[in-house]
This record gives sequence, C-alpha cells and structure tokens, in this order.
Amino acid sequence: MMFSWPIFIYYEDTDAGGVVYHANYLKFFERARTQWLNALGISQTDLLAGDRAFAVKHAELDFCKPARLEQNLIVETKVNKVKRASLLFEQRIIDEDGVVYCKGMILVACISLSQMKPKAIPKHIIKEFSCGC
Repeated sequence: MMFSWPIFIYYEDTDAGGVVYHANYLKFFERARTQWLNALGISQTDLLAGDRAFAVKHAELDFCKPARLEQNLIVETKVNKVKRASLLFEQRIIDEDGVVYCKGMILVACISLSQMKPKAIPKHIIKEFSCGC
C-alpha cells in the first residue's frame, strides 16, 4: 500500500539560493506519515492520551536532486516492515515525472510517553499497515 501526499515548496523551505534546506526533507516525510495516519482515521491525539507516541528511532536519507522554490512535488510513503513496536517506512519525494529528489528509510518506534520505553503499537494500527506489506 502506497500513500501519496502533494507538497509545494515555499520560500520558508529554502536556503538563500532557493534550494530546499536539507532538514526540511525530514519535515516533509513527517507530514506525509501524519497525513497517512489521518487518512486512516488514526488520531495521534488519541495515541498521546493513551500514553503512546511515535518517535523516529533511525533515519537514513539519500539526497538525489535539489528541490527548488515553488516546485510542486509528491511525497510517496509505504511501510516496508511491521513489528510489534515499530514501523519501517520507505519514503521518497518525486516530481510529476517520477524524478526522485530525496529518498529515505525511517524507522518509527511506538513508545510509552511516561516511561520513554517501547510500547506495543495498537492492534488496529498494526492491522492497517500489515495489509499491504
């Protein structure tokens, strides 16, 4: 299962030369994962109320081509691996022709906020992401 989220590159996303600042690719990836959860009806507010949160444990990025001011791009997201307390996301930012600007593997752990230790991902979330893996 693949989720796609459109993004537009604003001035605030770029450096003085109009090129996307490297840290903003992580923001774009985060927003796409959040939008996917929202599209599935999964509320992070509800997770927080249940003493759970998703935290990035590991991120590996490959910057392939610089994205620039005023570009329309797409963040594609899929889950490569589902474990009891973690999800491995494969993400990439592309243009309408499929040219890759950045790609990443993001390992997200489910944690207990009160203990700051791994906590099982709720079964309904595991079910949503296990269907397409």
